[in-house]
Amino acid sequence: MSYLLRLRLPDRPGALGAVATALGHVNADIISVDVVAHLDKQAIDDIVVEVPREVLADSLVSAASSVDGVRVLSIRPYSGVTDPHRELELLESLAASPERSLQLLADGVEKIFRAGWALVLGDPVGGRAPVVAASQAAPEIDQLPVPWWPPHPVRPLDASEPWAPPGWANLGTELAVATLGEGGLLIGRPALPWLPSELVRLQHLAAIAATVTAQHKTYGKR
Repeated sequence: MSYLLRLRLPDRPGALGAVATALGHVNADIISVDVVAHLDKQAIDDIVVEVPREVLADSLVSAASSVDGVRVLSIRPYSGVTDPHRELELLESLAASPERSLQLLADGVEKIFRAGWALVLGDPVGGRAPVVAASQAAPEIDQLPVPWWPPHPVRPLDASEPWAPPGWANLGTELAVATLGEGGLLIGRPALPWLPSELVRLQHLAAIAATVTAQHKTYGKR
């Protein structure tokens, strides 16, 4: 079984190694590490670990927290890809298959940002934006109220607001939105708040992707 841990740890040599050693003591193998941000002499890292089924999530939290200065910000089961850098591969796939670019984008950003789902939204009509592409695990909806439109600047959105389906807040969904040409890109992920550095990364990716997908947008039904 795999878990994704988001850790805050001292930005100093040996800190990550100490975490790896502590996790090893509970039979956890580190599969990948992403440095998400650097904040005031601290780092925010996303670590994917694989453990035997009998290993509980609490033991991973206790092990990581036993290292001086380390705090576990979140932990959740993880079943996504572990290749640490995927943006270029996604952009190459968009250029190679322009007729499928919106679908490829939705699937790709879900994996890149370790999200639960992603929606590509078209230009709203009457305050509701059509869903023109959706990742495999995305909610089954054809349109969405968007009182927060436009999707610029890139920012988090509150899943407890009335416009959002009630199930999103119940699942602890953390939302982020970015501009995609004339439309928008809405991403939801469970219990993993968006950091400023991730939003910048999302903004750059969406801006580049928009140039590739622009001539193939069809804003209407999925």
